[in-house]
Amino acid sequence: MSSAGLVGIGLIFLVGGGVLLLIVVGVIVAIYNGLVSLRNQCENAWSQIDVQLKRRNDLIPNLIETVKGYATHEKTTFENVTKARAAMANAQTVKEKAQANNMLTDALKSLFAVVENYPQLKANENFMQLQEELTTTENKISYARQFYNDSVMRYDTKRQTFPSNLIANMFRFVDKDYFEVAEAEKAVPKVKF
Repeated sequence: MSSAGLVGIGLIFLVGGGVLLLIVVGVIVAIYNGLVSLRNQCENAWSQIDVQLKRRNDLIPNLIETVKGYATHEKTTFENVTKARAAMANAQTVKEKAQANNMLTDALKSLFAVVENYPQLKANENFMQLQEELTTTENKISYARQFYNDSVMRYDTKRQTFPSNLIANMFRFVDKDYFEVAEAEKAVPKVKF
């Protein structure tokens, strides 16, 4: 074989190797960018939950003051709601916020059970407006939690599947925590007529 033939073959291998290297680098970049995009979507979804949790936390003092005017002897219930609200304000991680959210939800259920004993309170326009705002906020929290958990599922799935898992491990992409509901919230409510 002539030297020109060997140079041609060498050039083909060199160009082929270069193209293969570009493809590998392109795949790595695409996987990395996909992981970053999904991680950012999770963080954005968490921000939406955080906004709604803060909104609910801000509504609670007004709700308590309205109920206090009618139910002055329900001190323990008010203290529990206040403690749960403080826990919510101090929670930092997704797990801590989920636990504080569950505690606050239970405390609010107790507060609304107290309200049932005061028909004039249930008819109070200010209370009805606060209750409606709280219900709307709870619905937004529920939707935001679902969106967040869906985002976490997509991110974790991408992070754990091949070949993305190689890139995820290399660049230290870590699992995200789901925003989980307490067992008490999963129970089927009892309906009485």
